[in-house]
Amino acid sequence: MAAGAGCAALGRAALAAPLVLLYYGFSIGITFYNKWLMKSFPFPLLVTLLHLLFIFGLSAIARALARCRSGRPQAALSWADCLRRAAPAALSTSLDIGLSNWSFLYVTVSLYTMTKSSAILFILLFSLLFKLEEVRVTLLLVVLLIAGGLFMFTYKSTQFNAQGFVLVLCASFLGGIRWTLTQILMQKADLGLPLSISEKLFRFHEAGMLFSLEICILFLATRLLGDRLSLLNWLGFAVCLSGISLHVILKAMNSKGEKALMLHKEASSDPDLELLLRHTGHGEEEEEDVETPQH
Repeated sequence: MAAGAGCAALGRAALAAPLVLLYYGFSIGITFYNKWLMKSFPFPLLVTLLHLLFIFGLSAIARALARCRSGRPQAALSWADCLRRAAPAALSTSLDIGLSNWSFLYVTVSLYTMTKSSAILFILLFSLLFKLEEVRVTLLLVVLLIAGGLFMFTYKSTQFNAQGFVLVLCASFLGGIRWTLTQILMQKADLGLPLSISEKLFRFHEAGMLFSLEICILFLATRLLGDRLSLLNWLGFAVCLSGISLHVILKAMNSKGEKALMLHKEASSDPDLELLLRHTGHGEEEEEDVETPQH
């Protein structure tokens, strides 16, 4: 049994490895590509417009293919719902992308990466504003760590550009609005758009992947583009990532607690389910007590 479980885990890892490499490649590549593109074609808002038009075309094709495959009509919003509910999320998304592209005319990839990490501060802010999060002392600690790390990273930076920094910071602010409004929109069952309200879409729990991704970007920026980072900048980067990791851990713990509470409530309201859960738990305990025969 142990060997079978190990083989299954190894197989899953082998299947996931190409996806992880693709994620790293595209995430890192798009950052450096945008920096190169803005140098070669310094029209960030035009690039953003073409980018969004291309996404709109792909989305229309995907909806048409899904409709042909399922034979059922896709969810559609009225113009009133589009303007009142979808338009704010769409506008904040377009401005987030546009200002991010614009900032590449002035800032280094390193400064862009670090400043863009501050988006989690604004996500927390708007989550509190829209009652998606509860006020806790730990959230204040997260905010202080991320803000303090960002300050250390930009303080006396030899390649600091105020105009570009403000552009990235505004993009991060709009990014907080963007993801908060998108999550609210996707949770509106009456609109027929419950695409996903799971934490996999809006909560990134793989902190190690996020850290290593940012480290790769900063390392490549210093090696390939000549970005200069002082020891204080690297310490600020570490402090900022510690704040993000704390937020990720708290989210994971909160999510597990909510699931356990929901399962307990369901079991309490359904005697058959409670009996089944007790039987399953008892069976698992018996399996742990049984020694696996050695061959």
